[in-house]
Amino acid sequence: MKGSKEAIRIARQLLRWSFDDGKVNPDRVRAFIKKLGEDQPRGYMAILAAYQRMMRLELEKKHAVVESAEKLADAIRDELKKDLQKKYGDDMTIEYKETPNLMGGMRVRVGSDVWDGSVKARLESLSSKL
Repeated sequence: MKGSKEAIRIARQLLRWSFDDGKVNPDRVRAFIKKLGEDQPRGYMAILAAYQRMMRLELEKKHAVVESAEKLADAIRDELKKDLQKKYGDDMTIEYKETPNLMGGMRVRVGSDVWDGSVKARLESLSSKL
């Protein structure tokens, strides 16, 4: 257990070191991974696994997945992008997906935040109350 805590502590420090002005610095990440691979300190695989998980979670905070039943109009996309950037920052990336089984409305996921305004979710909510 102690080794695991130590790996997480080191991975957290390396994650902080990987960012420069709030953005991932790829040169720092490459240097860290290269150095870790060369030195292979005790528990380096656990450090890499913890670092990979933390980095994925951090990057997901700056990436939105917008699902809708049909393709969204450009005006709606622009407004949504503006709102998401206002809430999460200008470096937000947005991925649009068409998911016909939503039946209507949209679902927006940013990291662990989810807003589900789809017709499917509303119907499921109603059926669970009955």
